[in-house]
Amino acid sequence: MENLDSECAIEAILFVSGEPVKISRLAAVLGTGETEIDEAAERLRGKYSFERRGIRLLKLDDTLQLCSSPEFADCIRLALETRKPPQLSQPALEVLSIIAYFQPVTKAYIEQVRGVDSAYTVSLLAERGLVEPCGRLAAPGRPMLYRTTHTFLRTFGLESLRELPQLPKFDTVDDGREGIQNAIMELKKLDGADI
Repeated sequence: MENLDSECAIEAILFVSGEPVKISRLAAVLGTGETEIDEAAERLRGKYSFERRGIRLLKLDDTLQLCSSPEFADCIRLALETRKPPQLSQPALEVLSIIAYFQPVTKAYIEQVRGVDSAYTVSLLAERGLVEPCGRLAAPGRPMLYRTTHTFLRTFGLESLRELPQLPKFDTVDDGREGIQNAIMELKKLDGADI
């Protein structure tokens, strides 16, 4: 398939989907390799950026998705008459930081690091689609494990968790709490700081 045709096909599939689509799925549908899909997606991403278009192409781990350009968020919000969701509270940022940097984790681990009950905050983050259950720990009681989602990556402008800023190493619980504060500051620096 020619470059222009594959770009157009990818664009059409992603537009109609509205959700992330696996690169492997696109390659299978278009009868090409994943490398060619990556290259075509990168050309599309460049075109959208160069032409200052209203859409962007995101790569989230092994998926691609179309989304609106962040600079048009206010216009979109007004046009669709939606309110901006309230910002995350300090406790929510703490829990989100712990999950993002140490996933998969249990509520008990989060509570051990924070020193307070975190069940409500984990539920709130799950309702917002920023974290999700991802199985159970092979331990007595089989506690639920949590991880971040594609919504988390999209919200914070990350392609993968590897792009999270590095945290310094810590040896004690007090160092760990300081590390969490550093993690919160790093998350706030990213695009999603006003979620």
